[in-house]
Amino acid sequence: MNGEIDALRAHVRRGGLIAYPTESCYGLGCDPRNPHALKRLLHLKGRDAAKGLLLIADRFRRLRPFIRPVSATDRARMLRSWPGPVTWVVPASTNCLPALTGGRPTIAVRVTAHRGAARLCRSLGMALVSTSANKSGRKSAKTAAECRRIFGARVRVVAGRIGRRRRPSTLIDLATGTILRP
Repeated sequence: MNGEIDALRAHVRRGGLIAYPTESCYGLGCDPRNPHALKRLLHLKGRDAAKGLLLIADRFRRLRPFIRPVSATDRARMLRSWPGPVTWVVPASTNCLPALTGGRPTIAVRVTAHRGAARLCRSLGMALVSTSANKSGRKSAKTAAECRRIFGARVRVVAGRIGRRRRPSTLIDLATGTILRP
């Protein structure tokens, strides 16, 4: 098992793309600090770079390099909803690549409640990009087999079960409290 994790970690650090189970579907991800991986992911998915991407992690600490400091009150609001299916749009760190933010001053982040996705982040020692595993505008993949059919060898698929959630995570703007996606 450690050999598999080491190989997966090396793949991701080299800019490789992965597909992995999340709360409601398979996610497509990569190292959020690798501009070439981000570009490949957006191209493979056919996603408009202006939409930006979401990051997941197993703990808040892994998200800190990608966000600006927030007030203690705002941090407490975020932490009360995590781990869970709530994604917060927060001020982005100046270290964030434009492909992550879509050129905006914010980034979407979540501490995942999906055990497999959290274990993957912990094993890789990083936050991961998490966008639905599909071609833009198409239905999200729900199984490893669907991911292999859609993406072939261009993506390394991490087998596992998706969670029971039927809808994507709730998306909330931290600054205004506006629910952007219920």
